[in-house]
Amino acid sequence: MSKIMVAGFVQMETIVKVEALPVPYRQFESTPELVDTEIGGAGFNEAMALKWLGDEVDFMSMVARNMSRRQIEAYLKTNEVDLSTDYVLPMLDGMPTSVILYCKGKKQTFEDVKDIRHVEYEYELLEQQIQDKDMVLMSNCNFCRPIIGLAEKYNVPLAVNVRSMRAEKIANKEDFLKAADILYISDDDLENDHYECIQECREKYDPEIVIMGIGDKGAILYTKEDNSVIEYKPVKTTEIVNTIGAGNALFSAFVHYYAKTKDAKDAIKNALLFASYKIGFVGTSNGFMTEAQIEQWKKLIWA
Repeated sequence: MSKIMVAGFVQMETIVKVEALPVPYRQFESTPELVDTEIGGAGFNEAMALKWLGDEVDFMSMVARNMSRRQIEAYLKTNEVDLSTDYVLPMLDGMPTSVILYCKGKKQTFEDVKDIRHVEYEYELLEQQIQDKDMVLMSNCNFCRPIIGLAEKYNVPLAVNVRSMRAEKIANKEDFLKAADILYISDDDLENDHYECIQECREKYDPEIVIMGIGDKGAILYTKEDNSVIEYKPVKTTEIVNTIGAGNALFSAFVHYYAKTKDAKDAIKNALLFASYKIGFVGTSNGFMTEAQIEQWKKLIWA
């Protein structure tokens, strides 16, 4: 069991299953299992995943002042996850919210993060909690920036989910990219070739590890230790229901296994298995496996 700090968004998420994108106009539609609303957000999803895998997790985030922690705690109880909300601070004017239209692997996201880009997290709390951690997993949110210096001060490895590498977004992420020991990137909106992007990251930011999620093709793993770039194919554990949140699941599982074993190649195989099971569920913050379940699936697939 590793001690991991997770820092990132928690938000209300509504996923709507649609027949096509763009959505054809209808004045009204009433269909069973059309709309799913749950608590999600990259940081929350990653913290949930790591708890399922058995890690000790401190989740650092912020919610609206009018949102009770009890709402989150009730959701955690329903999903049988013992994740503390002690470090989820009610400091925002409004609750970050997203609506995701989903159709056969494609999605369109509408997001309103309210004032979270302008509100600072309590620095003393971050410094207090980071000191005994084996790793930090964080998003490139503004309130996470102080963690960069703290991770360096206390020599804690940083795993950063930067997701998009579009040119217009990189300028605001440079400090995260330079500080990360482990980078996660999605190819959702990639502008250049997968391998060119990884090469650029290697040369410009010098991370120890780069993981690129490439959708239904699996993942690409770069490791500085042996200067290797390897593409890993996906595995199948269940029928695909919804791929939203698969990247968070993949990255979380990789961080869990890498923190435990320092074996990146074994970690990515386990992470692909973990993510393949997660996409059999609708919400972004459920459908996770335990370590024991992963071992069972490994025996079924590779025995």
